[in-house]
Amino acid sequence: MTKPPQVLVIACGALAQEILDLCTTHGLDNLTVECLPARYHNEPDVIPEAVRERIRRAGDQYDEILVGYADCGTGGRLEKVCWEEGATMLDGAHCYQFFAGSEQFLAMHEDELGTLYLTDFFARHFDRIIWHGFGIEDHPELKDMYFANYTRVMYLEQKPNAETEAMARAAADRLGLRFEKTSTGYGELEPALIEIGRTK
Repeated sequence: MTKPPQVLVIACGALAQEILDLCTTHGLDNLTVECLPARYHNEPDVIPEAVRERIRRAGDQYDEILVGYADCGTGGRLEKVCWEEGATMLDGAHCYQFFAGSEQFLAMHEDELGTLYLTDFFARHFDRIIWHGFGIEDHPELKDMYFANYTRVMYLEQKPNAETEAMARAAADRLGLRFEKTSTGYGELEPALIEIGRTK
């Protein structure tokens, strides 16, 4: 029996729980998951070099390295780092796209451009990442500046949970936006992890 590859997954902190859940569900105990801070969601310029530093620190300890980010606002620079360092990267512009699936996300995006997307993580951490992270807590006038052209919150639900859904609804209420929900599960993240975790 072929020994599975030892894989380092360098992931966004916003994906930590989902990746760990998938590793457990599919028995991917050959994957080592390490997460960079979720606050990088608001600081995409730091992501590429932070990922590069962790890849280089890994040296030759692993057979494969998966970067658990999409482009995430890096303007293609993260993809360039992955190519230069020989790492595999998730497809897509951001986690909303690979959770929803590319076709469904593009359809939702075209249907209503003024959409704020929330995953389970961002629903649970709305205050820290968005309300405080964008400075709205201290400067309430920023809410209208940031979200004046938004019309709805689309909650992309990974795991059904009444408390998390309530948090997503509360976020929409605070922003004065219409709330909608679609259940995505783990989307394209699941097959990507399975493929790299079980093949050499």
